[in-house]
Amino acid sequence: MVQLRGVQIMRIGVIGTGALGKTLARTFSAGGHDVQVANSRAPETIDADVLEFGARAVRAADAVQGRDVVILSVPFGRIPSVAGLFAAVPSETVVVDTSNYFPHLSGPIDAVEGGQVESLWVAEQLGRPVVKAWNAALAGTLQTRGLPAGTPGRIALPVAADSDEARCVAVRLVDESGFDPLDAGTLADSWRQQPMTPAYCTELSLEDLGPALQAADRAEAPRNRDRQMERFAALTATPTLQEVVELNRSLHR
Repeated sequence: MVQLRGVQIMRIGVIGTGALGKTLARTFSAGGHDVQVANSRAPETIDADVLEFGARAVRAADAVQGRDVVILSVPFGRIPSVAGLFAAVPSETVVVDTSNYFPHLSGPIDAVEGGQVESLWVAEQLGRPVVKAWNAALAGTLQTRGLPAGTPGRIALPVAADSDEARCVAVRLVDESGFDPLDAGTLADSWRQQPMTPAYCTELSLEDLGPALQAADRAEAPRNRDRQMERFAALTATPTLQEVVELNRSLHR
């Protein structure tokens, strides 16, 4: 990290330019960080708006080199295809996984279907520890509902990691992205922020997020996930962001 006028400027790589990866690349480059961003194709295919605030388009192999933090924002089922990028990444580089497992998108993954925690599966594929963060927010939430620290009504997001140092880095970045970070414990406990748990995409305050994590039911979450996907598939119009949040909250009333 570079110290600039008392502010730590991080070197951040973002792999993936979907709605979430794009938003984080824009947010952190606008905040003055040194951001490199890559997709699965080539640098010239990255949209100009991703680079609006100074992020640089690079190849994926370059986006993980010389970085303090790498944010991996690709679909869950594609994690094995990018694992090779991390073979030579130093152990001190913080790798943040933002993905979620939806079998109707990735196809069923036996280990996760058998109960392996999603973030532990990701760490196993990459061959290195990860931090789980930003997975429990909708892309629209990240794009439009971030607020400065201390603002009443600020939404909170869980951050899970096995390394205290890595967790601290991610906590800082979650805060900078406009949300109150909550230490959600280790990766083994990160199932509490997986899809369709009470903490998942329900836009809770810091005061309410902790109890929501504790209220998670490990056996019920996959069933809720599948039921919710059926509900969304049956909708006749695209729901608004607030309608999606309300549908997610309704699972836990």
